[in-house]
Amino acid sequence: MVALAIEQQVAFVLIAGDVYDGDWKDYNTGLFFLHQMSRLRDAEIDVYVIRGNHDAKSQITKALHLPANVHEFGTRHPETKIIEDCQVAIHGQSFSTQAVSDDLSAAYPKALPGCFNIGMLHTSATGREGHENYAPCSLPGLLTKGYDYWALGHVHQREVLHTDPFIVFPGNTQGRHVRETGSKGCTVVDVSDGAVVSVVHHELGVMQWKVCDVDATDTPTAGDLLAKVCQAVSTSVEAIDSDRLVALRIVVTGACDAHYSVVQDPLQFENEVRGALTDMELDRFWLEKLNVRTRPPIDFNETGVRNDAINDLVRFIRRAKDDQGILAEMMNDFQDLKLKLPAEMHSAPDPLPFDSPDLIAEMLSDVEGDLIGRLFAREAQQ
Repeated sequence: MVALAIEQQVAFVLIAGDVYDGDWKDYNTGLFFLHQMSRLRDAEIDVYVIRGNHDAKSQITKALHLPANVHEFGTRHPETKIIEDCQVAIHGQSFSTQAVSDDLSAAYPKALPGCFNIGMLHTSATGREGHENYAPCSLPGLLTKGYDYWALGHVHQREVLHTDPFIVFPGNTQGRHVRETGSKGCTVVDVSDGAVVSVVHHELGVMQWKVCDVDATDTPTAGDLLAKVCQAVSTSVEAIDSDRLVALRIVVTGACDAHYSVVQDPLQFENEVRGALTDMELDRFWLEKLNVRTRPPIDFNETGVRNDAINDLVRFIRRAKDDQGILAEMMNDFQDLKLKLPAEMHSAPDPLPFDSPDLIAEMLSDVEGDLIGRLFAREAQQ
């Protein structure tokens, strides 16, 4: 982002919060950021920053002194910083605490006459999946301020909420895990004679995350399933307009006969998939994970299909997924195991779901497919 700003000789850079990741304690991250801001200072580019929820929690944010070209907005009330050279007024307010539930934008001032007005806000807007509902605001509320552009932070997925004026979540500059898929980068805004000329996304991430979904419904054999996986990957590859490295997660779902042979030796099937992808010579693509969530082609909801222990087990698992009492008991059962795990497993991008009933319910779906498939495979061998 810094290299792009220098190359394009931008007037200034806006960072709408969350430079640091919460209670991350490695000061090398902060020192690296200061060095990059100094590069912008040497190029005579100012930076305007508001603190987000992670910055408010960060030790690094409180300890490191920013270079003179970095202007940080205060936390007590909205502030306005005026850039006289280009007649720009930037309005913003930082988070004072990690969790801000008030609509901060409500107290922002009206647009200053004779200036190009920009609002900076760290917000969940009307709510976004996967993000805490911090500093919520409404689109009509933002529009009433009369600003020419809104630069929003907090949401990691790029999204244009409005085009006249532009209200933009630029997203983050690098997807951190598989739930942050697609192109990541920054937004470059070109303004001429007080009006927005263009709003352009620039890809910056060194790699992309991609989820490839494979429908295995009615697939008879593991060989046929392998062919379906390869076809789905080929289609996904063609759809990616980027020359970046791609970390690919393949998710296979559906009821099929192939399930029985796959669950008997899942490692063999995974290696067959890896080998097939190698033969496809996908140099830029790395198989991050293969999730096989197939299930037996049997509907246990049909009365009289089976009347045995397997049927009872399936019915219990399906009932447990919707029973908050059972899910709570499972969470308690996991607590001893949770205490024995190293701390880094709790802070990983995909932590084990000991504290989430929804994720435990999702795991039960995997258990159903895996366990029932193994039982049927054994039954067939007898």
